[in-house]
Amino acid sequence: MANPFYHQLIGILRSITALPDHQVEKLSEIFRPSSLSAGQFFIQAGERPTQIGFVVSGLMRLYYVNSAGMEFTKAFCPENHFVAAYSALLLNQPARFFIEALEDTSLLVADYQAYQQLCTEHACWQTINHRLVEGLFIKKEKREAELLLDDATTRYQTFLAEYPDLENRVKQYHIASRVNAHDSSWFGISLS
Repeated sequence: MANPFYHQLIGILRSITALPDHQVEKLSEIFRPSSLSAGQFFIQAGERPTQIGFVVSGLMRLYYVNSAGMEFTKAFCPENHFVAAYSALLLNQPARFFIEALEDTSLLVADYQAYQQLCTEHACWQTINHRLVEGLFIKKEKREAELLLDDATTRYQTFLAEYPDLENRVKQYHIASRVNAHDSSWFGISLS
């Protein structure tokens, strides 16, 4: 496995659980290098997803667009994070949101069914998948509380804590849509 992309993924997976060398070889069988230019989509709303990705370098944005055309950023996905329209994969339904590369992005991409098959072959993959899903659930629950309970200033501070190096990589209006501050009050928040 000479490609350094795989070493990066292996490091992340081994931080979750022990990953035997004979299982490491399986990564290159299902995860393939891929790239997206800034502005290209990993998936668009309405499409049925079939893949999961691991961001090696670059930055992705997950966002919804309502019927009025207003964008709502669900999350940002920088390096060393997995990206997918996960509920759509699980339910075999069209995605309800877009996943777009904000920067030129290198990924390792796997067919979701092949990944699911891998998870049945060894306990390490079950542990990895379980921990990844737990992480998604925790993140989703925190985000839900943030949107229901916090004001825009607090949500902005949470954004800075969660993504400390993204403020200069992301356009202000994307951050505003992430913290749900779509009016002029946003500019007072971002400058304070």
